[in-house]
Amino acid sequence: MASRRHAIADDLRNQITTGRIQPGERLPSESELASRYRVSTPTLRNALAVLQAEGLVEKIHGKGNYVRHKLSRVTYVGGGPMTEAWIGAAEALRVTITTNFKARGDLAALLGVSARSPLTEFVCLSYEGKRPHSLARIYVPLDLASAGGTHEAPWSGRVEARLAELRPPMFDIRETVSARLPTPEEASTLRISSALAVLAITRVAADAAGRVVEAALLVLPGDRADALFTTHHTTEVRGTEE
Repeated sequence: MASRRHAIADDLRNQITTGRIQPGERLPSESELASRYRVSTPTLRNALAVLQAEGLVEKIHGKGNYVRHKLSRVTYVGGGPMTEAWIGAAEALRVTITTNFKARGDLAALLGVSARSPLTEFVCLSYEGKRPHSLARIYVPLDLASAGGTHEAPWSGRVEARLAELRPPMFDIRETVSARLPTPEEASTLRISSALAVLAITRVAADAAGRVVEAALLVLPGDRADALFTTHHTTEVRGTEE
């Protein structure tokens, strides 16, 4: 037998998917819904948390719970240029650049540099309409990136060209994909529930000499993300001996 929270979530989900409650529409207040379903407010909030984790409902602080508009899916294409791999579905991209960013322990390990080595950080936040869509943090050793200061710009497709100017051509790309819950900062930046899993991709690129020239940490909300990797096999054709 389904619990009360799942029964309530099922009923609200049905109203949303059948169009009885429209995208962008505000749900009744939590106290009103709790009274309607004859449950306590904590039980009602647990039911809403189920829908929030599924990406159907968004809770906006101070305003209430709203039915989310369906967002375009992002397909991460492995092995290709960084920005082409993930911003295809986005309508806009805002980039914040910080130079002389000090490498933390995990970044130092990824880039093969000593702790607190200076880096240039590119924080790329893509948007669909006014909604954040995906987040990437890209790091390049500072000696490869000489531009100074911290600034923000709506760059869109120029990010890859800018990165290509800063570092040698990439020869080898290693990508690690995992599913996890977002950090509080990621949940706040992407305006998603802390219970919604994200697709986290760590990407490390090296030049022909084996030096790591770029490390990227990409976060895609799980309600709109897929990952695609293609492997090309070559077949050796041997001649026949007479």
